[in-house]
Amino acid sequence: MNWNWQIIIDSIPKLLQGSIITIELVVLSGLLGFMLAVPLALARLSKKPWVQALAFAYIFFFRGTPLLVQIFLIYYGLSQFKWVTESVLWKSGVLASPFWCAIIAFTLNTAAYTAEIIRGAIKSIPKGENEAADAIGMSYSQKLRRIIFPRAFGIMLPAYGNEVIFMLKGSALASTITLMDITGVAMTIMSKTYTVFELFFAAGIIYLLLSWLLIGMFRLAEKRINRHLSYQPVSNGGVTA
Repeated sequence: MNWNWQIIIDSIPKLLQGSIITIELVVLSGLLGFMLAVPLALARLSKKPWVQALAFAYIFFFRGTPLLVQIFLIYYGLSQFKWVTESVLWKSGVLASPFWCAIIAFTLNTAAYTAEIIRGAIKSIPKGENEAADAIGMSYSQKLRRIIFPRAFGIMLPAYGNEVIFMLKGSALASTITLMDITGVAMTIMSKTYTVFELFFAAGIIYLLLSWLLIGMFRLAEKRINRHLSYQPVSNGGVTA
């Protein structure tokens, strides 16, 4: 096989431009999904059966169906309903825009996975910490702010980092609704040059670099948040790293 290096070199600027769309998709849907995941996780831990059931149904649907199906349902499916096409969201261009439809689909999808990660982290907090908070008279909201959320965030960070990486790779599906992300740009150039291997190799390298950056960021955050775990008591009563 003869590699067409010139195609790769010429395509890099366009692929990097497409990476901006990819980063925007991951960052926006990640932030919105995390905000939605917190109340979902608390609902899953609720003592009220109907609250648990609603949260479970949401999580079961979005974890149990392919992300591509969810994207198509939102981008192509919603336009079949008259009340949607007459709504403010449609007339303002939100539901008619492939970018915002992708954001909605990714947000709803990652919220389901993140909610389960948060739920698992909260359940893994030692009961003694909650009992100690109750003993000194903390309210539920105070426990959430001072005990539960800080502890859970440190516990969940490695798993959440993996979820963000999965989101980055899943963002390639946005190209199916005409978004010009990394994959969309690669497909467009490939359709003109017929250099499939070179273009998708270059696109894969960019995804790999973005994944490497994300892994590094989450590792730094994990070390900073869980830095207290790296200290062990020594026999003379001091501490050592």
